[in-house]
Amino acid sequence: MSDLNAAFEAAVAQSKTLSERPDNATLLKIYALYKQATQGDNEEKKPSFSDMVGRAKWDAWEKLKDTDADSARQQYIDLIASLS
Repeated sequence: MSDLNAAFEAAVAQSKTLSERPDNATLLKIYALYKQATQGDNEEKKPSFSDMVGRAKWDAWEKLKDTDADSARQQYIDLIASLS
């Protein structure tokens, strides 16, 4: 496992033990970076307008389109570190 992957896995574990719950905008960023790092570009169908949470998550992930996985992993690591 590369150092980046190890650091990413550590950041994922650390994200579950943050002392304070991040605001919703930060939570969406964490979600989107995780999805981009682990699954790549968003290929899922856009949720309906009535599914506000699903749509917000979809939109956040879609904004990261064409971001490579390693860059998304590093941004995720940096974001979690800034919240600790």
